[in-house]
Amino acid sequence: MNRAAVLTGLGSTVPDRVVTNEMLAARMDTSDQWITSRTGIRERRVVEPGTATSDLATEAGRRALKSAGVDSVDALVLATTTPDHPCPATGPTVADRLGLGTVPAYDVAAVCSGFLYALATAAGLIALGTADRVLVIGAEAFTTIIDPDDRTTAPIFGDGAGAVVLEAGDESQRGALLGFDLGSDGALADLIIVPAGGSRRKTSADAGDHFMKMQGKTVFTNAVRRMASSSRSALARTGWGPGDVDWLVGHQANVRILRAVADELGLPEERAFVNLAKYGNTAAASIPLALDDAASAGLITAGDRVLLTAFGGGASWGAVTLEWPDLPRN
Repeated sequence: MNRAAVLTGLGSTVPDRVVTNEMLAARMDTSDQWITSRTGIRERRVVEPGTATSDLATEAGRRALKSAGVDSVDALVLATTTPDHPCPATGPTVADRLGLGTVPAYDVAAVCSGFLYALATAAGLIALGTADRVLVIGAEAFTTIIDPDDRTTAPIFGDGAGAVVLEAGDESQRGALLGFDLGSDGALADLIIVPAGGSRRKTSADAGDHFMKMQGKTVFTNAVRRMASSSRSALARTGWGPGDVDWLVGHQANVRILRAVADELGLPEERAFVNLAKYGNTAAASIPLALDDAASAGLITAGDRVLLTAFGGGASWGAVTLEWPDLPRN
């Protein structure tokens, strides 16, 4: 059997502060009905001032380690678009706070596709024999880069973190990551972008250039097309057809996107897990957060065939397949 990365632990966390659609409608030109009908989002979690991505990542990582019944790993990969600082990476800070010592720890930046890219990176470390156990975290304080007065983005995004532990095993084990597909198109970089704050434009007279900007309609079209295509490729590499999928766990951006991807794949709508009503779009955190919600609710159970897929800034996209393991309930 080929050496494979096997999911053995799972955990997540969200901030305590809840911001409902009604709370947003009280200060901007929008309504609960408008937001819900277009996105499926009813509320989101928002970090308090002083809370950073590393705080969320550390707690999610701690819960994933507890779920796996381990207290050490050989590497840590953190997927985030909202690092604590432009420099250094946030991964080493999280590793230190978790007491993981001097293990290699680093960030992966692929926005909403980040968790899938991080899974692929971690699986590569395991396949090469560089690591036997890797902690993979998707964490975002995404509301810190959103204009709170922008009615096109403020209702959509929220904060949170999710994490998994991957351990070396073989492809026959439940929990083994099986089929991967990743892609990107830099020609679409302007679809989801924070114009200022990097080396291209370090500062800007327009403070709004430090907030994320998104071309919603074009993102929608590309997200459905790329997520469906990437899913087909990952399924083909696994030897599964769409009819073999028990659960589609897509990036939680918009309920209409998730339903459209399921439709493109010929899957019944009820097989697409949706939890964005509670959390909104948490970018790189959304898939592990959704997995933890679905598993905790007893919806995804051992032996279920699961398809993960996402589309994000870059533009970037990806899909991963696995047969769900028998994880202990937290």
